[in-house]
Amino acid sequence: MKWRALVVLSLAQFLMVLDQAVMNVSISQLVEDFDTTVTVIQGVITFYALTMAALMITGGKLGDIWGRRRAFTIGLVIYGAGSALTAVSQDVGQLLLGWSILEGIGAALVLPALVALIAGSYQGADRAIAYGVIGGVAGAGIAVGPILGGWVTTNFTWRYVFVGEVIVALLIIALVGWIIDTPKPDPAPKVDWVGAVLSALGLSLSVLGILQASEWGWVANNNSPVAPLGLSLTPFVVGAGLLTLAFFVRWSERRERLGLDPLFRLRLFEIKPLKAGLLMFFFQNLILMGVFFSIPLYLQVVQGLDALDTGLRMLPVSVTMFIMSFVGARMSSKWSPQKIVRAGLWVLLLSTLVLAGTIRPELEGLVFGSSMALLGIGMGLLASQLGNVIQSSVGARDRSEAGGLQYTAQQLGSSVGTALIGAIVIGSLATVFVNQLANDPRITDELESEIVVSLNGSVQFVSTDALEDSLVDSGLSSDEQEAIVESYADGQLVALRLGLMVAATIVVLALFRVRRIPDMSFEELGAAVADGGEAKNSAAG
Repeated sequence: MKWRALVVLSLAQFLMVLDQAVMNVSISQLVEDFDTTVTVIQGVITFYALTMAALMITGGKLGDIWGRRRAFTIGLVIYGAGSALTAVSQDVGQLLLGWSILEGIGAALVLPALVALIAGSYQGADRAIAYGVIGGVAGAGIAVGPILGGWVTTNFTWRYVFVGEVIVALLIIALVGWIIDTPKPDPAPKVDWVGAVLSALGLSLSVLGILQASEWGWVANNNSPVAPLGLSLTPFVVGAGLLTLAFFVRWSERRERLGLDPLFRLRLFEIKPLKAGLLMFFFQNLILMGVFFSIPLYLQVVQGLDALDTGLRMLPVSVTMFIMSFVGARMSSKWSPQKIVRAGLWVLLLSTLVLAGTIRPELEGLVFGSSMALLGIGMGLLASQLGNVIQSSVGARDRSEAGGLQYTAQQLGSSVGTALIGAIVIGSLATVFVNQLANDPRITDELESEIVVSLNGSVQFVSTDALEDSLVDSGLSSDEQEAIVESYADGQLVALRLGLMVAATIVVLALFRVRRIPDMSFEELGAAVADGGEAKNSAAG
């Protein structure tokens, strides 16, 4: 009976992960259904993660005020409503409202409560098992998402997945009584609404600037609606976001000096294991979602696979992540979290480098599948440790705030990963395409200039078949058309390889920071946390 609460919480975790995986394999169908572009769908996917990142800390605070089980339930109701709207959406605006906003708000209430309820319900070895299960279920969601989403999208419509999500949400709500609520903090905190707005605005502006870089340009102006000092809007929007976050920090410090509740206590960042866990969660999701943006483009747009085949090709990463989440939890009885996370990062580095090498005109099935399996092994090792590192670093009073910070780091990593890698892939495509044309003797200088002017620094990521069709009535000779298509195809491959090499570079950066993860057992880490205290002085390596 002690595990029935974990059954409900695991089902909720599965639900939260499922539809993000569905969206990634349904990009082509979404573009067709809504008569839009890959860039627009990239924005919708990014905005979903951004909504959660912006509101997760507030969601954790509301869990302390309402009670974590109540916040969990309210979040599921909102999430279910968003899934229902997504299922019947008729345009991108409705998709954005239902999926990116309502589901994002619901998840921002559900997830911090979920990790706090696990930490409050289980202790010691049971807690390690519970977090291993949650990590494994997240891997299962990633596993089932591409397959289920691909099969349903190919044979029916992606909308049916969201109808199923409504049913699952109702089932979880019916079983929520299996969860024993954790006590509310005494005295109950109050929400710092000014801090909530500042943090949400700062995070939103920062990621929006990165997202739009593929269209506006990183520094030089391409298509910015406004060009301050003749430059792109990107650095100004990102700078405004960072400045707003600085105001948020100052505001929080002032509230703490006055004895008022801030949105979250900045002293939590003094806890070394917590801070290290948050940074690793950010890196993990940045890498994962960056790769998961690039690979479906390669499989669907370059290789011409449908959503189901894309899901099957991505299955190895999901299966191995599911398995290694459990294996990693067992390994923690012998190895410290630092050693397991470091091993996971080395596997991630190898997998991203091999993946970059597989981006070729012809899909190399065995090598590609093996590299995806390695990716899952690395991700599973990280997933098995990081949640327990964070929750074991704080006392009972701080668990909701720590949970909010955990999922903020994860979703911020997801949004930055999708936006950054997406911007690099799509932005570099234009540059490589133009360079290829310049070196092709079949393209005259005059035609090259016309193409550069028409591109205006950006280009859409479409299939070569679609490009060929668009050139049929262009008045160009067959040699010129062939040169354009070949240059574009080469540009696609180079751009995708570049995106994966950036992901590999981020893994290297994470390896330099892994020594801050605790080099001690979870039992030792937990012993350093007094009732209501935290592992503030726990050495991390």
